[in-house]
Amino acid sequence: MPLMFMDVFSDNPFATNCWAVSAGDSEEAVVVDPGFEPAEIKRMLARAGKRLVAVLATHGHGDHIGSAPAVCDPDVPLYIHEADELALTDQAAWGAGYSVDTDLRPAEVRTVSDGDVLEFAGFRIEVMHTPGHTPGHVCFRTDGFLFSGDLVFRGSIGRSDFPNSDSDLMEKSLRRFLELPDELPVYPGHGPDTTVGFERQTNGWLLPLAPAHE
Repeated sequence: MPLMFMDVFSDNPFATNCWAVSAGDSEEAVVVDPGFEPAEIKRMLARAGKRLVAVLATHGHGDHIGSAPAVCDPDVPLYIHEADELALTDQAAWGAGYSVDTDLRPAEVRTVSDGDVLEFAGFRIEVMHTPGHTPGHVCFRTDGFLFSGDLVFRGSIGRSDFPNSDSDLMEKSLRRFLELPDELPVYPGHGPDTTVGFERQTNGWLLPLAPAHE
């Protein structure tokens, strides 16, 4: 299905990408990782004439979910992996390495697991559990592209030195990323977009993990 609408908002202290996406002629839209500026995120949707139906969180760090309660409103669910659900109410206990006093839990929260398939906004979205950066970090894959969160960036990868991070799991998740098709576009949590093949060939963090791709 051809991509008809995608926008990104990253004007915030962490330069976190908040993506809005819709496919075909769908009036619906999905927002991925609303960390900041809920009013601007809503304006982004309004300019495109899109109705928000779901918010997806690649993981529980505050710069990716900080605006979730305001963006979701009462009737829009937040989807987050079950292992990162605690981040919505207690970042310190979850293991972020810092404390956030504000309750980040929207009215409706739905947890996801590896292999779950979500369907809205004209997309079929598969959940890929890619732990390491956080216990419940996920990537969201459609037939046409991947939201990689803080797993892989253009020329870099996410940190694995937080209290709840795991470098061994991070390596396994990166190897799983490298199993994806080279031509697959990748929209990360920070920085510019890329492709699996570009990262396979040029990303110094991935080169030791990437066998020749036939």
